[in-house]
Amino acid sequence: MNGSGSGERGLRIPVWGIAIVLIAAIFTASLYLRLQTGAGLDARYCALAAFFSVNLLICYWEACLLWRHGVVVRRAPHWAERAAGGASAAAAFLTAQVPLRKTLSTELWADVWAMYSVYDDSYTDRGSFGFNVDIGNGLVTAIPSVLLLATYTNPFLPAVVAGIIGVAVFWQWLYCTSVYVSSFFLAGRHRHIGRKDMYLYFLAPNFPWLLASILGLYTSVRLILDGNYAVLGF
Repeated sequence: MNGSGSGERGLRIPVWGIAIVLIAAIFTASLYLRLQTGAGLDARYCALAAFFSVNLLICYWEACLLWRHGVVVRRAPHWAERAAGGASAAAAFLTAQVPLRKTLSTELWADVWAMYSVYDDSYTDRGSFGFNVDIGNGLVTAIPSVLLLATYTNPFLPAVVAGIIGVAVFWQWLYCTSVYVSSFFLAGRHRHIGRKDMYLYFLAPNFPWLLASILGLYTSVRLILDGNYAVLGF
């Protein structure tokens, strides 16, 4: 992985471990604050809190895609070569050991897109839909994600206001994800990867955005119609 941390001593952690720790930190903090309100751990709340926690990390990755696109273009041939040699690019990236101090490295998280270009080369092209829809998600949905996670955890916005924001942002996720998945097949990109890789590294990562969007839209409409947070267990 770009020789990241070569020759350096100290604690290292695999890339997959970094992602899990960062997501778990946001999710656990949300659950703790929720419990402080006296509310229970409603299943719908937990599902949406987990989604927001993942999306906030992805937003950071997408910002890195924009800020460090040169890294993506430079590193994409490396991952293509690894894949051509029969190795799983995703497995190699996720199991790479990274020094603890580089857990938020913009170069590291730009490299995730270089690796992913093995499965979808949209991310090496600034003019592609995939590239622009993802940087759009990173720039536009980070603040609404924080706002909705906060008010779902400890309601401070009127339920109707939270519902209106939710309808807007969840519809955007549903629409953009649907178009992105459709464009992948319409452009014939699925023909360049194996069936297993398509399911594991394309459909599986995008499916949660569709499910969470449907759940989020339902929750948002209930917030508007009910005028309270009962749909989230309050």
